Amino acid sequence: MTNFEDYNGECPYSLSPVSAKSQKLLRSPRKATRKISRIPFKVLDAPELQDDFYLNLVDWSSQNVLAVGLGSCVYLWSACTSQVTRLCDLSPDSNTVTSVSWNERGNTVAVGTHHGYVTVWDVAANKQINKLNGHSARVGALAWNSDILSSGSRDRWIIQRDTRTPQLQSERRLAGHRQEVCGLKWSPDNQYLASGGNDNRLYVWNQHSVNPVQSYTEHMAAVKAIAWSPHHHGLLASGGGTADRCIRFWNTLTGQPMQCVDTGSQVCNLAWSKHSSELVSTHGYSQNQILVWKYPSLTQVAKLTGHSYRVLYLALSPDGEAIVTGAGDETLRFWNVFSKARSQKENKSVLNLFANIR
Repeated sequence: MTNFEDYNGECPYSLSPVSAKSQKLLRSPRKATRKISRIPFKVLDAPELQDDFYLNLVDWSSQNVLAVGLGSCVYLWSACTSQVTRLCDLSPDSNTVTSVSWNERGNTVAVGTHHGYVTVWDVAANKQINKLNGHSARVGALAWNSDILSSGSRDRWIIQRDTRTPQLQSERRLAGHRQEVCGLKWSPDNQYLASGGNDNRLYVWNQHSVNPVQSYTEHMAAVKAIAWSPHHHGLLASGGGTADRCIRFWNTLTGQPMQCVDTGSQVCNLAWSKHSSELVSTHGYSQNQILVWKYPSLTQVAKLTGHSYRVLYLALSPDGEAIVTGAGDETLRFWNVFSKARSQKENKSVLNLFANIR
């Protein structure tokens, strides 16, 4: 051995109190922490966007089109061209829009209404292709699973229907919630449906039973915010309303509760990043903030503010890099929250189509 090095390659006579390993660590370049812009890259006016916790009025399609329910109308906004078109107007029926949801292909949008019926629209043809009756009160939550549409209502029922067939042939009714159903999400593998209600309950349903296979009762307020992890099979996140303020995580494979974090505000929405183990939450009383979290450490990556009302609406861009938020302040705000460090190859990202409308 030369230079007085021992068999670990360390000098036994070094005067430094810092070990060679630690010195190497200190000398290595620091990994740059991701910067998230605190200001939205786009703001759109959304007149008549309702300040109602139980509604779901914004959705972003896989074809990069935003559907927004404003009063009695649904408008489509193309992120590629900035073109706005009006899809439907329910005012002749003295009705209002209470939910909107795109199917996975992005060619069909479902519209839930205050009167309780749901209309299904072929967007390319600008034509209504189905009208689904069956609920006796407003439909605030919608979720697609291929051609099956699940709808949740103030009448406490969840109804599942195949939108291609005559209505009564394919209808399944799920009874469990004792108050309004305000959150509905299918798992990434389309095997399980999670539902949240104003009864503070979170249920998980499978495709075969008309009774929930799991019931979670820990939330102390309405459960609207629901999101399945795309990275961890069976991991479900849920958020509670003003009297609860917590985001809770559940292992639905075992039925076990996992982490819980008190956010200090009403939790209105949750969405996971497609690319990394992070999620975003939007909030109401009292801070109206947007928070980005790392999972499972639940460290806060960013806090975004700007909405002057509760951030009741949230949708993720098709490339998974941006979100849009909506509030009763009648604005839609677009934020870059999950951006990857871009390489040259990634410059054709869908989000770059926004460059011409900033």
